Amino acid sequence: MRKRNRTQAVMPQGQVSPAPFATPLHLPPVFFTLGVFSRIPPFIPNNSHKMSTQAIEQQLAQLFEQWAGHAPKKIIPMPAHGSDRKYFRLYGKKDTAVGAYNPDRRENIAFLTFSRHFRTLGIPVPEIYAEDLDRNIYLEEDLGDTTLFSYLTETRAQEGFSDQLISVYEQVIRWLPRIQISAAQGLDFSVCYPRSSFDRQSMMWDLNYFKYYFLKLAKIPFDEQYLEDDFVRFTDFLLSADRDYFLFRDFQSRNIMLRDGQPFFIDYQGGRKGALQYDVASLLFDAKADIPQEVRDHLLEVYMDSTAELIDLDRKKFRQYYHGYVLIRIMQALGAYGFRGFYERKTHFLKSVPFAIRNLEWLLSEIDLPVELPALTQAWKGLVRSSWLRQLGGADLRLRVRIQSFSFKRGIPWDDRGHGGGFVFDCRSLPNPGRYPEYAEVNGMDEPVIAFLQKEQEVTEFLKHVYAIVDQAVENYQKRNFTDLMVSFGCTGGQHRSVYCAERLAEHLKAEYDIEVEVRHREQEMLGS
Repeated sequence: MRKRNRTQAVMPQGQVSPAPFATPLHLPPVFFTLGVFSRIPPFIPNNSHKMSTQAIEQQLAQLFEQWAGHAPKKIIPMPAHGSDRKYFRLYGKKDTAVGAYNPDRRENIAFLTFSRHFRTLGIPVPEIYAEDLDRNIYLEEDLGDTTLFSYLTETRAQEGFSDQLISVYEQVIRWLPRIQISAAQGLDFSVCYPRSSFDRQSMMWDLNYFKYYFLKLAKIPFDEQYLEDDFVRFTDFLLSADRDYFLFRDFQSRNIMLRDGQPFFIDYQGGRKGALQYDVASLLFDAKADIPQEVRDHLLEVYMDSTAELIDLDRKKFRQYYHGYVLIRIMQALGAYGFRGFYERKTHFLKSVPFAIRNLEWLLSEIDLPVELPALTQAWKGLVRSSWLRQLGGADLRLRVRIQSFSFKRGIPWDDRGHGGGFVFDCRSLPNPGRYPEYAEVNGMDEPVIAFLQKEQEVTEFLKHVYAIVDQAVENYQKRNFTDLMVSFGCTGGQHRSVYCAERLAEHLKAEYDIEVEVRHREQEMLGS
C-alpha cells in the first residue's frame, strides 16, 4: 500500500485533489470528499525515500558478493512492471540471481515469509538466496524470462489456443488448490500486507479504486449514493463465501514463470486469507490472455476436480459465488488500468481495457447474480456500451456474428446477449419451395432446395443487398472493437428460404472477413429434438 503524497492540496468545501499534476488525457480532474477518500487506498506515492538505480545496484552487488563469494560480473535492469519494485539480473561466474529492491519493508517481509513457507511444502516458487531488510533488498532464484503470458502470446500466434497451451494451463491450475489450501496450513497470516484477509475493507478499497480511477475518468455516469449502496450489498454477498484459504491476490499469466516446461509462481506478496474463487477468476479472466470461454469452462472443471481432492467441495455453492468474484476482480483490474493508464499516463496499461470490457460484456449476458445491484449493473452496461473504451490501446478484438433462421409463426428470435441490435431479414417475399410437395421433407441446407433457390434471380438480388448491409455493419463493428452482431432470417416455416439465406450469408462472411461465424436454425433444431 502506497503512502499518500504529502503535496496533496485541500480544496474548498473539504475536497481533496488527487495530486497537483495536469489531468491526463485531457480528462476532468477527479475530486474526492474527505469522507469517501478515507475509504480508498492512497495511491499517489511519496518518492522522496527512493534510491537511485546506481545506488540500488551497488547494494545488490554487495549482497551478491556475500552470497556467492565473488562480485557480480554485470548487473542488468529488468523490465519494470506496475509497481515500485525494481528488479535486476546479476551475473556471477557460473550462476545468475535476480536482485529485488522494494522500499516497502512490510511487503518484503510478506514475500520472503511466504516464499520460505511455500518451498518447504514443495510449491514451485523462487528460492531466496539472501536478504537485507534494512536496505530493502533481497536476492532470489533466476527463473528466466518466459512468463505464461509470453508463452501464450507466442504459441497462440502460431497455433491458436492449442491443446499444448491448454495442457500448460492445466498444470498451472492444478497447483492453485495446493497453494490456497495445503499451503495455508501453518502459514503466518500475521505478516500479510496491507490486510490479513480479503475482507470488507479490502473489497471497498478495490471497488472505490474502480469507481474513482476508472468510472470517473472514463466519464461513465453514476449516482454516488446508489452505487455505494450496491457496493455494500455486493460485499455482503461476497463475504458470505468461505474465506479460510490463502488468496494469492494476483494469480495471472504475468506472475507465472515457465522453466523447462514447469510453472513457477511469483509476486504473491499481496497474499492474504480469502475465498477460493478469487484466484481462479484472476487467471481465467486475465484480460489480455483472452482465454476462449470454452477453455475457461474446461479449466474451471479441472480446478474444481483438483480442489475436490483436498477438501469436500460443494460445486454448486462454489459456482454461486464464482462469478461475483470474477466481477470484483475485473473491477480491481480496471481500477489499476485507469490509475496507471489514465492518471499516470502509462498508456500501455490501457491495452488491456478492451479485453476486460469484452469479458464484462459476456458476464452481463450470461450470468445472473443472486443479489440485486441496479446501480452497479447500470455502470457496467455503460462501460460495455462505450465505443471509446473498446478502442483504447489499439486492441483488436475478434467479432462474432451469430446468424439464425426462424419461422415468423413462432416469433422473432430474442437477442439473449442483451444487445437488442442486429438485423432481421424477411424472406417471405422470395419464391417458396414449400409450395411444392417434392420439397416437403428437405430444407435449405439440402441440394434440391439449394438448386431451386440458386436459379431464382430474386433470391440472388435479395442476398446481394443483404451482403451489402451486413458487410457495412461488420466493417464498422471491427473498427469499433464490437464483439457481437446478430443476423436473423425469417420465413413462413423456418425450413427453406430462411435456412438457405442464413447459410449463404455465413459462407460469404467466412470468405470475406477474419471473424467468428455461428449459424443455428431454430425450427430445424426443434424438429431434431
